[in-house]
Amino acid sequence: MDKADEVLVALRRVMRATDLHSKQLVKQVGLTAPQLLIMQTLHQEGSMTAGELADRVSLSQATVTTILDRLQTRNLIDRERSEQDRRRVFVLLTKEGGEKIQNAPRPLQEHFVRQFGDLKDWEQAQIISALQRIAHMMDAQHIDAAPLLDSGELSQSPSASPT
Repeated sequence: MDKADEVLVALRRVMRATDLHSKQLVKQVGLTAPQLLIMQTLHQEGSMTAGELADRVSLSQATVTTILDRLQTRNLIDRERSEQDRRRVFVLLTKEGGEKIQNAPRPLQEHFVRQFGDLKDWEQAQIISALQRIAHMMDAQHIDAAPLLDSGELSQSPSASPT
């Protein structure tokens, strides 16, 4: 097997592991990885605006708004208008949302983050550099992506709305 094939096999394994975990997450708790990330962020940090939430999870505000609409339809989050500034709307978990994330498995990236943190700085820099180069080689540097491992659709522009 040549080196290019070895890289492609390694990428395919990462994609497959991500896909399997995403399917398991949906099957176990009925949430996608981005939905779970948003709900966990609200659980850990409390209510915030959709824009603040989008910044925290590194997704476009349009993407987060679409996810929030779906979560609100399922009564997992709620939106409340600020008493001080009626233009500001805060997002918060409902009781049902809090219960749902308590039973959710840990995101796939938590295991990765722990192991990555154990690497030496030069090893971390080398991995980051190689992956950024691969993303560029695949013309993927402009894809909207959060720091989570998920096999869901990703958008090419901030205006697109994947969930």
